[in-house]
Amino acid sequence: MQLDLKTIEALAPDQASLGAAAKLTKRSNWPRLETNEQLGLIWGECQGSGANPYRVAFDARDHGYKCTCPSRKFPCKHILGLMWIGATAPASFDRVDQTPEWVNDWLGRRRKPGQPPTPAPASAESKSIDEALRPEQSAAVEDAAAAERREAAQRKRAEDTRSAVSAALDELDQWVADQLRLGLAGFVDASSERCRRIAARLVDLKATALAGRIDELPAKLMALRSEERPDAAIRELGKLVLLAKAWRAAPDDAELKRLVSTSETRDQMLANPDALQVESDWEVLGEKIETRRDGLVSHATWLLDLKSPIPRFAVLLDFFPASAGRRSGAFAPGDRFKARLVFYPSRIPLRALVAERLGDASPGNWPDFAPNAAGDPLAAYAAFQDGAPWLSDCPILLPAGAIALDEKDGAWWQAANDSHGIALPVAGSVNHTLLGLDLTVTAALWNGARLELLASQSSIGRLNLS
Repeated sequence: MQLDLKTIEALAPDQASLGAAAKLTKRSNWPRLETNEQLGLIWGECQGSGANPYRVAFDARDHGYKCTCPSRKFPCKHILGLMWIGATAPASFDRVDQTPEWVNDWLGRRRKPGQPPTPAPASAESKSIDEALRPEQSAAVEDAAAAERREAAQRKRAEDTRSAVSAALDELDQWVADQLRLGLAGFVDASSERCRRIAARLVDLKATALAGRIDELPAKLMALRSEERPDAAIRELGKLVLLAKAWRAAPDDAELKRLVSTSETRDQMLANPDALQVESDWEVLGEKIETRRDGLVSHATWLLDLKSPIPRFAVLLDFFPASAGRRSGAFAPGDRFKARLVFYPSRIPLRALVAERLGDASPGNWPDFAPNAAGDPLAAYAAFQDGAPWLSDCPILLPAGAIALDEKDGAWWQAANDSHGIALPVAGSVNHTLLGLDLTVTAALWNGARLELLASQSSIGRLNLS
């Protein structure tokens, strides 16, 4: 199989795509690269900004290609990057005899027997591989006056954004006060309309992340029993007030900006010298997938650090349009892999991205973490709330216990051999085969009212519960 840079140059839709592809030729961007030379195929997984890498495939025989990214350029930078590695570093690809199911599915849908090779598309624009490889340089030396104007414009935009967000939080405070004045019962019944109205206003004032959180509140309330909804509403409204106060005290704080307005990009995170980086063995505990009211799907993948002396968790977040359908994830519950993770700066580091995958990790049970000194399974949640009281889902490890049902068929986790008889309610329904089963240790998310089970170690092995 022969790939050359001239073919890449001809296929590229424009010079910008070539420049972007040149930045993707580092092996660390590709946790998986494989080839079937008999079929003339190369494929791989390219790590993007989300938890799940893009799946990319290229057929050298007729220049067919496939990528799961949402780019509107064809071929996209990931296809060009894959070809580039194939042309300049073919030894980077693992040679295999079997193609993955997703590649076979793509081939089956696109290929017909005897289909002739498709010619490379012509382009009137001048494109150059050499230009893409040339280091980016300023076209002209910027004079001092121009530099000052540019910096002044940046400061003005930042100040305008801060002023808009401050106004948004003022309106939020007034909105929360109005809900309390009108009564929580009425708020719960009319939460959909009321939350949508204030969320739209916050978007106008550039508090987009906070708007999304408020927009999801009605769905969370409706998932609870009717008698639990007022308490849940007052807790969430209180968290919103605390978040607003914290932002006013430190509007440049990276975590608070992320929760109120916008988040950092993947490139910004990788370039941040202060970001926490952890290289370890990780296990995928489970997933939490939610369709949001704004038309996006939130895909959270929870990980456990298998080498840390105390429980350390990480969550990989991915967002994609619901219209795109269910994405096939790069991780499955129970998977173990070695990787270097970069954590977003925060008081309680949880959200992370995979900077580099380093292979598979050996199977086995979870390590024996040092027990909490007070013997309280919710001590981690108390520390979590002390550090960041505006957050909700806290990952915890529960000691030995079992799942039982109450008289209303509600599921509860009950601690074993506990003199105080601690029991925690479980969100949603549970598989009845779990009832009474001895769970030696359980990973879950606790929001102060409900457990969302992720995984357990039991007498019959590991259980996937998400």
